Amino acid sequence: MQRRIWPIWVYYGIAVIAFLIDYASKKIISRTVELDTEKISVIGDFFLITHIRNRGAAFGMLQEQRWFFIIITVIVVSGILWYLHRSYRSAGSILLLSGLATILGGALGNFLDRALYGEVVDFLQFNFGSYTFPIFNFADVAISVGVGLIILDALLTMKQEKNANGNGEQTKDESAGQQSV
Repeated sequence: MQRRIWPIWVYYGIAVIAFLIDYASKKIISRTVELDTEKISVIGDFFLITHIRNRGAAFGMLQEQRWFFIIITVIVVSGILWYLHRSYRSAGSILLLSGLATILGGALGNFLDRALYGEVVDFLQFNFGSYTFPIFNFADVAISVGVGLIILDALLTMKQEKNANGNGEQTKDESAGQQSV
């Protein structure tokens, strides 16, 4: 796992790019695809572009909870900003910092829609036979990718620590445990 080598503004740039892709795609869909009626086939019936409005969280969960999501998003964004700076100062990994930045951009994308309009534009529809996956947008993709990067970072960190311990090195917790025996 590689440690931080990029300046912090790069991570803010990642967040801005995720936000702008989400914002632009929602504006394009809102202006060009008829709400609740039009479906544009991208890959047969498997992948469609559609246009719905979602008053809930990612993938349509918890409908009609606008203020709850606004408050939660402010808390989450504040936490991400704090943790991003904390992790950056302590040489956080590229994967961790990129994951946080990507989540930040996605969270801000859906936050803006929810704060201004009380709903978000969703338009990416995937069908698996008769099952339709909940329709989502690029902010949801950014959040999901960010979470995936953070999980990958955690797994790689665990593997790296395990390999280091396998070479005769001990973690601080293991050393303390042996001393107290």
